[in-house]
Formats: sequence, structure tokens, C-alpha cells
Amino acid sequence: MRFAKMTLKELTAPGGYSCSCGRRHCCEIRYLDISRGAIRNLPEMLRTLGSKKPFLFGDRNTFEAAGKAAEKVLDEAGIPYVSYVLPMDRPKPGEWETGSVVMHFDPSCDLLLAVGSGVINDIGKVVSHATGVPNAVIGTAPSMDGYASNSSSMEVNKVKVTLYNHAPSGILLDTEILAKAPMRMLQAGFGDMIAKYIAICEWQISNIAAGEYYCEEVAEMMREALRKVTAGADSIPVRDPDAIGAIAEGLVLAGIAMAYAQISRPASGLEHYFSHMWEMMALERDEPYDLHGIQVGVGTVLTLRLYRHIRALKPSREKAEAHMRAFREEDWEKEVKRVFGKTAPEVLEIEKTAHKNDPKEHALRLTRILDNWDRMLEIMDKELPDPDWIQEKMRLIGEPMLPSDLGISEQDTLDAFTASRDIRAKYLTSTLLWDLGEMEDFKQILHEELEALAKEAAK
Repeated sequence: MRFAKMTLKELTAPGGYSCSCGRRHCCEIRYLDISRGAIRNLPEMLRTLGSKKPFLFGDRNTFEAAGKAAEKVLDEAGIPYVSYVLPMDRPKPGEWETGSVVMHFDPSCDLLLAVGSGVINDIGKVVSHATGVPNAVIGTAPSMDGYASNSSSMEVNKVKVTLYNHAPSGILLDTEILAKAPMRMLQAGFGDMIAKYIAICEWQISNIAAGEYYCEEVAEMMREALRKVTAGADSIPVRDPDAIGAIAEGLVLAGIAMAYAQISRPASGLEHYFSHMWEMMALERDEPYDLHGIQVGVGTVLTLRLYRHIRALKPSREKAEAHMRAFREEDWEKEVKRVFGKTAPEVLEIEKTAHKNDPKEHALRLTRILDNWDRMLEIMDKELPDPDWIQEKMRLIGEPMLPSDLGISEQDTLDAFTASRDIRAKYLTSTLLWDLGEMEDFKQILHEELEALAKEAAK
């Protein structure tokens, strides 16, 4: 199968496709419309999904952007509906917001219709999974890649987690509405997409080092999504609906890739974990944090610059084994408690099933890494772009590139890097460096890269 050459309609065909990776890939989307004036096709989407009375929900901003227009279309078509607007401009993907939607849901409705982008879409998936009521989404910004994915990035007990539920049954993206989104959200979409270079690279590395499942066909689909988004990047500042539509297609394609793989691997790596860590730190301190895609964009710059040094690395078994012998569980736990605070017990619990610190597991991973280092270097050379090229694209659309641009300190950035391997069982670039005994050296390298970035920005 050449998924990368298929149209979105073909990729969302019922039943899916058998793949050379041994799995059958499918996407649950039954209706997909990305076009100018797509909001007028809302009645058609409802007919396709068999909905007679949808439950619309969003926040104040998203209802202003598209909710009112959706209600007008439904009124004109004589379709009954119930609406609920979350009482805030920028809800979090948290338990309160999700519970609020559940409590206001009218059980006479047969479809959850999310009006919004990242957070609203994720809440819709979670509520749909919990209630058994199907969900669909009217997008308001090309700000993230989760429209078509089967996962939600949520806050559970102040820990960022990925919940696997199911993709929306319908997606309606009116490019005229998307083009009017705040520039910060357009930048966030680009930031979320350029992360895929690292994700594809890291997915293959994890396959080698940890034996994780990998599908080349899905990876190539993600590369095609990247080509669409980077090709349209120059048109983001002028808000051209057709160019924004091409970016939206790339973001949806990325979500389909995640649905096909049944994991977030095709779409996220270490760069996302910088963002997850910064969000968890902000939650711990009850402080605000920036849009996920904005933070991911910064994490992408940092990770790509670290990879310059990784590609020059000459791994040493002696150094890696000495690092493992020197490891002390009590010291690691103390550091986890320092970084994570009240959420430390939940993070410590992850290691009980992940076994990242286990000497025997480390020995197995180390052998795989050392035996396949040349192959890993080939993957890095093939998949990773020059960070200067990425930074030039980001500069063109005014995207932040430094943690300090987001009010994030150097200490929080260094802590995010070193502790990123602790918050999930996922094998990351930081896990690779830890396995090689290189974490402390690369912590210093990250410090130097932050200084270099600051000097570049000051010119």
C-alpha cells in the first residue's frame, strides 16, 4: 500500500487496508470536508452520520468563530440542537472542563459536536468514549494535528497523559474560518507539524533500541503531511484560505497517520515532551502556559540542535556501563520529587512497568544501540532537516523559538530535558542519551545551545 499517495477520501474508506507491516489500518472518520464555506455543509455531515439532534459545545472564542454560524445553518435547515458554551475563553484539557460538558449534555442528543480545535476536540473524544455517543468536530483553527487522531492529550491529576479513545466520525473544516484564527494558533499548527521530522526519526530509533512497533507506510504518510505543511508555510502570514486549507489537510493527514498506527508515535517525540513537561510544571505551580503547538515548536528547535551533537557522537560501552553502575534509585527518586512535586508519586509509579532504570533492560537496549549505531545515524541523516532551515521558516511567520520567549527559564528547560524520559514508558531521544551515559554531557550542551540561540536572537 502507498498510503502517502492516497487521497483523504481513500484513506478514510470504511474497513481500511491491510499493510505490509502486518496490521490492518483504518480510520473511523465517515465524513470529511476541508473547503471554503464548508460550514454550509453541516446538514449534509449530520445526514451522513445519521444525527437528528446534535449537542454543540465549545468555548466563548470558538463559538464566536464558528458556533454561531453553525447554529444559524441548523436553524435554517430546521434541525433541532442543544448548545453549551464553556464559561471561559481558553479551557484546559482537564477533568473540570470534561465533567462540565458531561453534566450539561442533553441525553436526547445523538451526536457530540465539538466546535473548536485542540482542547475542545480532545474533550469531545473523551466524552464520546465515556458516554458511547458518537462525536464530530467543526474546526476553528489549523492549530494542531489531532482532528483525525484517535487520541487525546489530557491533564489527569496534573499529569499530561495520552488517552486512546477514537477519532471523530465527522470533521468539517471551513478554510475561510480557519484563516481568521488568531495568528498565534496558526503558528501553533506549524509548530506542531514540524515536530514530525523528529517523531519519524525517533520512532525508527525506538524500533531498533526498544523493539517498538514501526510502520514505514504510516511514516511515509507523515512525510507527505510534512511536505504539504512546509510548502504552504510562506502563505501563513497572508492568511490565504487555500494555503491554510493545504496546511489543514497536512494536519488531518497527520491525525490519520496516528489513527492508522494506533499510537501517537508518528506525531510526537522529545520535542513534544518539552511541552508536556513545561505544562506539568505550570500546573504544579498553578501558572498559565502557552499553546501546545507553540511550545512544541520551541522544543523542536532545541531537539534538532541537540541532534547536531548526537550525530557527531561516538558511543562508548564503557561510559554507558559505568553510568548504569553509578545509578542510584534513591538519587533518581529524589530528583523526580524535586522536579515534579506533588505529581512525583504518579511519575515514580510509571517505572514499575516501564523498567527504564533496570540494569538488565538497559544492557539489552545498549547492545542494540551499539550494534546498530551506523544505521541510526543513517536514519538521522535521512529524516532530520537542518535546524537553520526550520528556524528560517519559523522566523518568517513570527514563531517563537526560545523558551525565554514563552517566559520559561533555563532551569525549567534543563529539567524538562532530563526528566522527559520519566513521564511515560515511551522511548525518547533523552532515553537514548541516558542509555549511552551521555545525559549530563548533553545537559551542558543544551545550556550552550540556549546561549547560542539567545545570541542569534539578539542580532
